[in-house]
Amino acid sequence: MHKTSAPDEPAAAEIAYEDFAKIDVRAGVVLEVLPFPEARKPAWRLVIDFGPGVGVKKSSAQITELYGAADLVGRTVMAVVNFPPRQIGPVRSEVLVLGFPDAEGRIVLAAPERAVPTGARLA
Repeated sequence: MHKTSAPDEPAAAEIAYEDFAKIDVRAGVVLEVLPFPEARKPAWRLVIDFGPGVGVKKSSAQITELYGAADLVGRTVMAVVNFPPRQIGPVRSEVLVLGFPDAEGRIVLAAPERAVPTGARLA
């Protein structure tokens, strides 16, 4: 997860639709949740299935305050799948799982409101 903004912060600078269209956000199903004791801030290592087009990817997510491992397995999440991988300690994070900070700054996962196919792209 990246820097969060305050609810009263103005919108970011305007961009062209073509720039937004370059970001590939997909729905994926969490297959496995592993501890990540080496992380500076508490985090889970996630293994997420994005379907045949993208495949299975790994991510580090600082979501331990609201989500236990049992809460996550089988859950559909949204993630950016076309950022370059980032090395986070010993973990190579291949996708950026998306969420919003709540009033206390804890990350609430972004997810489709209804069932969608695994690997569906945000339209």
